[in-house]
Amino acid sequence: MDDATADGPAGPHGASPWRNYFSILLDRIPVPIAVCTAHGEVLVANPAMAAEWGAAPGRLRGRNLLDLFRPRSQAQIDRLVDALRLGRRSRYPVGVRWRTGADGAEREGELTVDPVGDPSENPPALLALLRVHEDPPPAPARDAASPVETRILALAASGATTAAIGSHLNLTVDGVNYHLTRLSRRWRVQGRTALVAKAYVLGVLAPGVWPPAPAGAAAPGSEGPRSPQGGASGAASAAECELRKDP
Repeated sequence: MDDATADGPAGPHGASPWRNYFSILLDRIPVPIAVCTAHGEVLVANPAMAAEWGAAPGRLRGRNLLDLFRPRSQAQIDRLVDALRLGRRSRYPVGVRWRTGADGAEREGELTVDPVGDPSENPPALLALLRVHEDPPPAPARDAASPVETRILALAASGATTAAIGSHLNLTVDGVNYHLTRLSRRWRVQGRTALVAKAYVLGVLAPGVWPPAPAGAAAPGSEGPRSPQGGASGAASAAECELRKDP
């Protein structure tokens, strides 16, 4: 977490090691979760929550829950606002709709908002858990990859370590592994080498381009690796070397 959220959801009295454990736990939980201020501003979101918009978790920071979700009932929002104003602490379900970032499909679910943190802190932080309703729209084709997954594959194809990929995309190591595991299951392959090979076969990554890039993102007329004396390819080689370094 950055300095602006250094106190974490437990407030300024939370110990640093516990904040780190909390962050690791969030990254590993498959349920979409976000921790927000009392006004709904996202402080931290786990990979499962960010995946609903095809984004890296860090990109949701600073966004408001009401910008991400559309409540089905204003009365539920009013009830939550009144409870926070009166200092009540309980779980408040809010029916919501939203459009996924991968294909823009409409989804529905329930956002459970729970005030958390030190009881003396007023207003408290909010823990928001998303439960997606059954019978969602048809899943993307097996050969599809989300924007985040595609960027991870491109960096992996360049030889970047998991830590370097996470640093480049503002993901934790567990967050990167979460996306790679989802791809492995969907494409039914094992190992990073097989994932990269499958990405080229399926057209997810652009062929004949270095550094590796998502299909459609390569500049027109791009070619394979050229002499390292060339300016553009020299910069690409430097970028590759930087990615190979551990943070």
